[in-house]
Amino acid sequence: MVQTQVKEKTKIAIQDHVIEIVSDAGEGAQKAGVTFAQVCGKMGNSLWTVEIIPSEIQPPPHTLGSASGNRIRLGTKPITNGGNRANVVLAFNEMSLLSRVNADSVTSDAVIIIDSMWATHDLIEIREGYKKILSNLRQKGAQIYEIPIEEETKKVIDDPRQGKNMFAVGVLCYLYSRDLDILRGCVLQTFAKKSGSVKDQNIELVENGYRFAEDVFPFQFEVEAIPSPYLTVAMNGNQALALGTIVAGFEICSMYPITPATSASHFLSGLLEDFGGFVHQAEDEIAAIGVAVGAAYAGKPAITITSGPGLALKTEFLGLTVMTEIPLVVIDVQRGGPSTGLPTKVEQSDLLSCLFNTPGDAPKVIIAPSTIEECYYVLKTARKIADEFRMLVIILSDANLATGVQLFPRPEVLENSIPVPPSLDPVEPGGLGFDWDQETGLSQRLIPGQKNGVSMTSTLNHNRSGLVRYDTETNELGHKMRSRKLAVLQKSLKKPTLFGEDDGDLLVIGWGSTRGAIEEAVTDLQSEGHRISSLHLKFLSPLQPGLKEIFLKFKKVVTVELNYSDPENAPYIDEENRRMSQLAFYLRAKTLVDVDCYSRVLGRPFMPGEIKEALRMFLQEL
Repeated sequence: MVQTQVKEKTKIAIQDHVIEIVSDAGEGAQKAGVTFAQVCGKMGNSLWTVEIIPSEIQPPPHTLGSASGNRIRLGTKPITNGGNRANVVLAFNEMSLLSRVNADSVTSDAVIIIDSMWATHDLIEIREGYKKILSNLRQKGAQIYEIPIEEETKKVIDDPRQGKNMFAVGVLCYLYSRDLDILRGCVLQTFAKKSGSVKDQNIELVENGYRFAEDVFPFQFEVEAIPSPYLTVAMNGNQALALGTIVAGFEICSMYPITPATSASHFLSGLLEDFGGFVHQAEDEIAAIGVAVGAAYAGKPAITITSGPGLALKTEFLGLTVMTEIPLVVIDVQRGGPSTGLPTKVEQSDLLSCLFNTPGDAPKVIIAPSTIEECYYVLKTARKIADEFRMLVIILSDANLATGVQLFPRPEVLENSIPVPPSLDPVEPGGLGFDWDQETGLSQRLIPGQKNGVSMTSTLNHNRSGLVRYDTETNELGHKMRSRKLAVLQKSLKKPTLFGEDDGDLLVIGWGSTRGAIEEAVTDLQSEGHRISSLHLKFLSPLQPGLKEIFLKFKKVVTVELNYSDPENAPYIDEENRRMSQLAFYLRAKTLVDVDCYSRVLGRPFMPGEIKEALRMFLQEL
């Protein structure tokens, strides 16, 4: 039933809320979420948003698999993750709503706003299904507001699919006491490239939604703004990777489209040319890395961007870069696997693949940013290491970072701060392509076209001159020198910083996008008096120094990861055959410490609450 007009308003102050906007794919719920988040950001609220993306490009409408939208967490304190279950859900139909409930993403007492059109649908199956779903949710404590979203949208625009998302934004902006002028400005920004009539229609839609909500809801949420001492920017992880690619001085990005990495290269394609570079879309993943390797060999800073299945196809070229010591950076935006797996869902399941996927012994550098801000800055680090150590560097991002939006201090790009390409100045005659320093494994890089820079390069085993050799001594020397560089890099790294005390009962280890959720869970447990700390690893190969020393100061060490591990009490599972999560497996081998793990393959980011309860169980066992 449509809610009746109310006059008295209750103001509810909140410090932290999670909102989800969901619809069928193509109805604009993702854009609605972005616009609402822009308004909140401009009003001074900390936020984190992440897209809700169906696995199929065009799933059947009005089904559980068609839910598309955005999840926004906003609050009065700095926010580092997507939070726990949603407090408010605005759904365009009951099936999109049910999909989020089934995913355990909604609190039992949530405020649910839904289009009432389905209550009078021509098909009795839809009418009855709609009523049953809402009845079940009411019984569990949900506050449900049925409003005529499509009907109200038709008053402004003929095709409601082209406008009800903006009506919904207006509803949410009223509910959260957002400034109407700021809302209008954000709508104009969203539709900046559209005609004046389109802009006017969307302004009218958000205003109508705002006023309609004013007549319907007996309450408003109020979220205090956070004064910021610095200018902030809001972007998602893929955009941050793209901008970081520019400021790191890369001139060529060669890619092949693959979810969830594609938007990084697409965003970059509109910008890199202005800085003297270009984005090349190859015919397949193998060609994409081949172009990048060729460009890097010729002295151009090059990068390729992919996801897990694409990385698998690039394996032969990854080994080539290690053997030839061509500097290259590869970005892997991880998704669910194995094979093509879960194209639009998050996992951290490529770590062991990146470490060991190439034939033979192939040392490589692996870095994992943990925030969207780090996605921006990590490219300079990767470029510097690739160039100075003549190594392959893999950056492990994931789908959560890729589509998540976070506010962070606006980066300052100083004049002449962008790294330049390698020098082509003449070198001394007689230089060797692999003239390894016997202590460090480092060698001078010779580039085709340099005067006196002629050298041989081969993917076969070679000597210091680059000439193919198959003898034992040359083979062992090459392996030793390539491995030595990794050791030299490891000695230059700082020890990781602990979040909490440097000794205690439980140490929690994480990597990548789980950082915010882990640290929030650890903070809550620390406030309860537990002796718990966490440590987040940025460098995964080589590992940062001092880990074993840190581990031994705690009674138990456990990793928290978004990849699979066998439950200890599962049938047939024992100490000998239990599969550990990937980082736990790796750390056990490297430190000889009995590292345990808590890992899930949920297809979504961790909620701080579920990590907290899992860690509480570990603490109770001590």
